[in-house]
Amino acid sequence: MYKTLNVKTDKQELKTQQTYIKSLQAYVEQMNLEWGHTPTYFIQTFGCQQNENDSEIIAGILEACGFILAHDYDNADVSVINTCSIRENADTRLFGHLGILKTLKNQNKNRITILCGCMMTQEQHIEKIKKSFSFVDLIFGPHDIYRLPQLLWDSIGKEQKIIAVSKENHWEEQSELPIARARKFRALVSIMYGCDNFCTFCIVPYTRGRESSRSYRSILTEVKELVDEGYTEIMLLGQNVNAWGKDFRGQVEGPKNFAELLEAVAKIDKLKRIRYMSPNPRDIDQQLIDIIGKYKNIEPHMHLPLQSGSNDILKAMHRHHNRERFLEIVKDLRKARPEITLTTDIIVGFPGETEADFEDTLDLMRQVKFDNAFTFIYSPREGTPAAKYDNQIEPEIITERFNRLIELQNKHSLASNESVIGETREILLEGISHGDTNVLTGRTDDFRLINLTVPDKIRQKLPSVAFTKTGLNGDYFEGKYCKVKLEKAKTFSIEGEMTAIDVNL
Repeated sequence: MYKTLNVKTDKQELKTQQTYIKSLQAYVEQMNLEWGHTPTYFIQTFGCQQNENDSEIIAGILEACGFILAHDYDNADVSVINTCSIRENADTRLFGHLGILKTLKNQNKNRITILCGCMMTQEQHIEKIKKSFSFVDLIFGPHDIYRLPQLLWDSIGKEQKIIAVSKENHWEEQSELPIARARKFRALVSIMYGCDNFCTFCIVPYTRGRESSRSYRSILTEVKELVDEGYTEIMLLGQNVNAWGKDFRGQVEGPKNFAELLEAVAKIDKLKRIRYMSPNPRDIDQQLIDIIGKYKNIEPHMHLPLQSGSNDILKAMHRHHNRERFLEIVKDLRKARPEITLTTDIIVGFPGETEADFEDTLDLMRQVKFDNAFTFIYSPREGTPAAKYDNQIEPEIITERFNRLIELQNKHSLASNESVIGETREILLEGISHGDTNVLTGRTDDFRLINLTVPDKIRQKLPSVAFTKTGLNGDYFEGKYCKVKLEKAKTFSIEGEMTAIDVNL
């Protein structure tokens, strides 16, 4: 039987959680003596950068308790799946992974299985887990990360199966939690939570809750600490990142909106790159555009979700912009920052979409010529208004339209990459390419993906730690900046050759 825990928060909450961390440290030490190894954890993360940041906090808590990272489920004593409810196959992926964990649990009853994230806020998924995957030990929601030490202790120490899903976020408690950063090249910084837009296709307001902004003081403190630790690129995160400050505007000191917050962060010394994800056209104004144009360490790239080029469909989606306003924003951005790249999200086959509506989307794409686009076939998400609409589009029609859209966007993406061939750009290295240990990968400041080789004349100047027996050492290169001559354009990436590297970073 599962026990449901209700949330209780007060000013002593963090001290309470610290007490549970100490109890878990003692547990880990005891298990180390009994098992002959330190208990390990593994986190599988699905979904957006916000989920990735949540997983970093979960990892930080587990490491504060004494657990050490494993590289897969097989070698983990504690397995965590951080779920996402956005994509159509989210439940299929989750239950597929649970099937793997069920087998592992049968082999070792001491394994602990934890589920968290957006899917855990939806009752239909929890009921299925309770019925078909009752070996799961702990379920908690996105708002409950801060009390993980208590939940985990109760699950282990009292041998209880626990469900803890709160409906409200508590920034005060979560902002002081330990964190284990997953990357050297970019630090994720959540500045707000939730969304108030209630687009008819989107489940986020129901799983992440209403908009809640983190305080300016805590954001700036975290960013400054990251710079002191050596991070040169940060990404500000929010489901609707440029709505930051709406919920307390005029009530606190400091920046009153996202534009002013972005400017304050841009003024921090030694911060080379500032990214943000994802803005909503609804909350983009001239002040924000001017600041993006003013500060060169703010990335010359914006991900600007369009969803549809048809005003009728945008209205049905409950988007708060129309095609005319979207094109105006694009024009003003390119005027303020001529080198800016633009990416977007587009949904094909939203209920009621006609051929004329779809042609409006293609027309807008031809006008803007997005540098890249994340394109999706509409899928009903249970709990959203659009899922109940009776004018759903036939799958065959959606597929045909989707293929046409992909063909057009691929042409634009390739042309965009071809336009910079021959240039030498600064790249922030992210590590080794998946396909070749002698190829590095990284991104330009305008977010182009670059795969690059290192010529012999530079290899000869690198220390031995830059190499492994099979190729280049990704850990050595991760987080370093280098100059790359861009040589060959592909649809989704560019190939190049390193011309110089800053080995001091």
